Parts: sequence; structure tokens; C-alpha cells
Amino acid sequence: MKLARGEFEIMAKFIKEISGISLEQNKTYLIESRLSDLAESEGVKTFSDFFFKAKFNKILKEKIIDAISTNETSFFRDKTPFEALKYKVLPDLIDSKTSVKGSIPSIKIWSAACSSGQEPYSIAMILMDMLPDIFSKWNITIFATDISDEILRKASVGNFSDFELGRGLSGTFRDKYFTNKNGSWHIKDRVRSMVKFQKINLLEPFRGLGKFDIVFCRNVAIYFDLDTKKKLFDRIAEVLAPGGYLFIGSTETLLGVSDKFASRNYLRAIFYQLK
Repeated sequence: MKLARGEFEIMAKFIKEISGISLEQNKTYLIESRLSDLAESEGVKTFSDFFFKAKFNKILKEKIIDAISTNETSFFRDKTPFEALKYKVLPDLIDSKTSVKGSIPSIKIWSAACSSGQEPYSIAMILMDMLPDIFSKWNITIFATDISDEILRKASVGNFSDFELGRGLSGTFRDKYFTNKNGSWHIKDRVRSMVKFQKINLLEPFRGLGKFDIVFCRNVAIYFDLDTKKKLFDRIAEVLAPGGYLFIGSTETLLGVSDKFASRNYLRAIFYQLK
């Protein structure tokens, strides 16, 4: 199915409203390639008709989001942020938490736009490696969210292919934290139990989340326009604890986006800390 004159603008505006994804005019092929089959399966012959059918149909909106979203991810993606997490951010955080006597120390982390779960599971494995007594002496929360119901179902199950494990995961972590069942790799229950998955649209207000020590919001804001980025990182600042940490994508920057964070460096990694 091809976009007729004026239909790109209609669909691009609609996609932005429901997902935040901003599509330039040269992304005509993206709408056609990712939504044509879905539109045809709904029995419509034009994208205009598809828009009117989807406008008040929650299930169809979710299908459009699933189809248009790019769920590119891998274990320990880009590597350097996880080195900074393991060797700088978490040690500093652990020191500050254990200095407070009389209560069980807690760490609360949010993996926003977590896709199929590799990022929050990577964080969980790092924590388990660093804290042998993690279940008896710590209160750890890893909150993982995405806009897609389908991708969250996959993430919560924790099954991965050889190809998915081969992208970024060491053999040591594979053998320690995964079991092989019928040709697929299943993350062990003790790792999976650390991660709580929930559907959240990053465009909407963050209600009832509490405060986080660390937020990962990587490689999602690149699909948003500047105004949407500013609103997103302002809201993230509001749910970070004082001095909390923020990790964004390796090709992203907060320069000109938010003045609520100070840039920090560790080896080759750049991360941010709430001012």
C-alpha cells in the first residue's frame, strides 16, 4: 500500500501523538513498509481509512506502535555505560547507601524503553556479580518499562536465541545466569525476579513511580523532536533522587535539551548526574 498525497502528514502526526516518534518527510518508506500489511489486514485500502479506523481503537493503536517502533537492543549495548555503572556509579552509590545505619540499603533503577529486556537484565547481572548478599542484605528494584505490550511479554519471559546472547554477552555470564532449554537460552529465575516490567508511555506523566537512584533512557529520545525531548528529560529529573544518575545513548547529548543535569566522565563513558 502506498501513501497518497497528504497521507504522510496525517499518519506522521498520528504516530507522533501516540508514540512520540517524529518522522521526517523522507521516512515515507518507513510508514509504507511497516504499516501496509497491518492496514490491509484491517480491510482498508488507503492510509486515510486506516487512520480513521485506528483513531479511536486502542488495540489498533498498540499494533501501530509495535510495528513502527525500532526494538534494536543487545546485552551490555555500547559496553562503556555498563563499565561506568559497574566501576564508578554503583560503587559510589553502594558506599553512600551503606553509610546509613539502621536500615536495609536500597537501590532503585529504571530502565526506560527497555525493549526485549537485555538492558535491565544486564544491570541485574552486574548487581548480582557485585553484591553476593544481594537478596539477604539489599532491597534492589529494577523497574523496566516500554510502550509495547508485545515486546514486554517477550522481555518478561526471558528467553533468548543464540544470536541474541552472542551480541554482547560474555561466555562467563551466559554460563552463570542462563540455562539452555530446547535450543533457546532462559535467564535464571533469580535474575528475572529482580526486574519488574510495566507498560509506560514516556509521553505521559510519570505517576506513582517514586524516586530512582539511576535512570537508563538510552536510544529512544533520538526519535523525538526537541520539544518532546525537553519535556521527557524534565520529567525524568523529577523522578530522580537528589544526585541521581542518568545514562543516555552514546550518540545522544543533553546539550540544548536540559540544564538539570551535570555531565560526568568515566574512562570513555559519559553519563549525567542531577544537579
